[in-house]
Amino acid sequence: MRKFLVLLEREMKSYFYSPVAYIVLCFLLALAGFNAYLVVTLLNRGPSDYTMVEVFFNTTVFWFAFLPTIPLITMRLYSEEFKLGTIESLMTAPVEEWQVVLAKFAGALLFYLVLWLPTALYFAIFQYVTKMSAAPSYGSYAGSYFLLLLIGMFYISLGCLASVVTRNQIIAAVIGFVLVLLIFFFGLIGLLVPSASQTFRDFVSYFSTVEHMRDFSHGLFDTRAVVYYLSMTAFLQVLTFQVFQYRRWKS
Repeated sequence: MRKFLVLLEREMKSYFYSPVAYIVLCFLLALAGFNAYLVVTLLNRGPSDYTMVEVFFNTTVFWFAFLPTIPLITMRLYSEEFKLGTIESLMTAPVEEWQVVLAKFAGALLFYLVLWLPTALYFAIFQYVTKMSAAPSYGSYAGSYFLLLLIGMFYISLGCLASVVTRNQIIAAVIGFVLVLLIFFFGLIGLLVPSASQTFRDFVSYFSTVEHMRDFSHGLFDTRAVVYYLSMTAFLQVLTFQVFQYRRWKS
């Protein structure tokens, strides 16, 4: 455990010592703040059946802010190590390969959580100014941020896999972004193809990140979505570990 924590500290330092991390943070907070402004403006137009939390996590601006951050977070995880040759010096330390893989994943996930944590202030400010609740229940808050965690785990795993297959950070970012978009839009096929059968729509909805967020932001916890994201995260991490082993011994 101590070795893992040392590796995790190394990963976290690499984020906060990099200017890219602060660029991503500013980019995300700017779009999230703009999204909050649009949501408040929309709710001010008149009575609505939706609360601020429900609308905030289900807008186009929210997804536009969310999707690009994943490849930006993960693009350097493995590619930079292989390019600079630091992976060899790292592996000469008394650490296991699985510890390195898990530490990189955990470091990216923690930084991802740091990026989204300030968004909770928008709801606190909204409640303080309006004296109204930003959500119908605590389940709405918990569901939204819990799903945000699950989605982040899954998509970060995709980014890790994209980063481990190349030495070029830009290529890793492009591969990661394409993988994230493919998974994201696959879940929207039922909406994009009106002629699709109801059975096919129900099947696709199981993989729909947008529909999952819609349910969880209403405080409706679907265990199928939890199993889906956790199992895919585990599968992708195992796959990343296998590719990491192959590339390290090949080099």
